[in-house]
Amino acid sequence: MSQQNTTAQARTVSTTDRGKLDIRGLVLLAILLAAGFILNFTVGRAISGLTGGAISPEFIISAFCLTILAVRPNLGQALIIGLISAAVIQITTTSPFIDFAAEGIAAMVMALIVKAGMATPAKKVIPLIGTFVTTALSGIIFMLIKIALVGGAAQLAAAMLPVVFATAVFNAILCQALYLPIRKALKLAD
Repeated sequence: MSQQNTTAQARTVSTTDRGKLDIRGLVLLAILLAAGFILNFTVGRAISGLTGGAISPEFIISAFCLTILAVRPNLGQALIIGLISAAVIQITTTSPFIDFAAEGIAAMVMALIVKAGMATPAKKVIPLIGTFVTTALSGIIFMLIKIALVGGAAQLAAAMLPVVFATAVFNAILCQALYLPIRKALKLAD
């Protein structure tokens, strides 16, 4: 009888684990929200002060946009990300509870943009486009609810819309710049 010398070699399969809001996704969200919260208190207030309130970066929105880009959650999970983000915003907001509607809806829209856009040749600009749309939508929802609560539609809209769109541009550029380093650090493939 001949003896065959066979050695089994372990096979490694690499996959990109996306579409789950698991512990890794929650830790990423927590880290980005903590950074966003600190940046809101420091850099955000400084930029707002320097621009006379014309640009008020909302780093929490940038944080959840980056999380959605990395994790690729489904709509329910995106809603959870938005609601967690809104809960963090409650610490600093002057208009309690409005952010729950604004961030919940905006996070789901970001998830839809990422899902649709990352499968196209435009995927390189999806962080920019998605974050711009998400920030603008969040700001507009916030503004509309605020108007419904306090009135003064024309005055409030005139004051808030320029800030909303300037903030959307700022957040979009920020997320576009940060997505590639985060993607590389987390070893994510598109």
